[in-house]
Amino acid sequence: MKESLNILTRGLVQENPVTKMLLGLCPVLAVTTSAVNGLGMGLATTFVLLGSNMVISLTSKLIPDTVRIPSFVLIIATFVTIVDMLIKAFSPELNQSLGIFIPLIVVNCIILGRAEAFASRSGLWHSMLDAIGMGAGFTLSLLLLSSIREILGAGTIFNMPLVGEDASTILVFALPPGAFASLGAIIALMNALEKKKGAAA
Repeated sequence: MKESLNILTRGLVQENPVTKMLLGLCPVLAVTTSAVNGLGMGLATTFVLLGSNMVISLTSKLIPDTVRIPSFVLIIATFVTIVDMLIKAFSPELNQSLGIFIPLIVVNCIILGRAEAFASRSGLWHSMLDAIGMGAGFTLSLLLLSSIREILGAGTIFNMPLVGEDASTILVFALPPGAFASLGAIIALMNALEKKKGAAA
């Protein structure tokens, strides 16, 4: 039970894909101009991560080492195609906003990294927990970053206005430099809190 809980929760802070491992930063920096985009990309990635981890965990012993990586990519691409079609069918606006970054989930370092480092060497249950934990950590990071950028850059949250139309916003947060600055601030804050917690212990 303790091992399962550790696998589930380590992706939230301890091994967070964005703030600790700095993986998948291309979509993190590109699509987080609004909270809707951040949440959508996070959930799409989590879906692919969960599906691919499950299938890879069940089939890894059947896949020869010589074609291991191509096989993993093919499995991941299958789930990316599924989620891409679902988003196009049920949320065309989100599909238009995320654009090419949905198909690019196939080459996301988080997905392939977890497949190679964990799912291919673990049982189904632990692989599912790992995918949920890592996916949740990735989604929360994107949601936090995109919320900061949307609030400061547009004065809205989930496309709903927080301030009057004549209120001042900080345009740089809607641009790429704002993404780098916001992510850097989040990482610095988390490192400071971790250091303070370690000192207190």
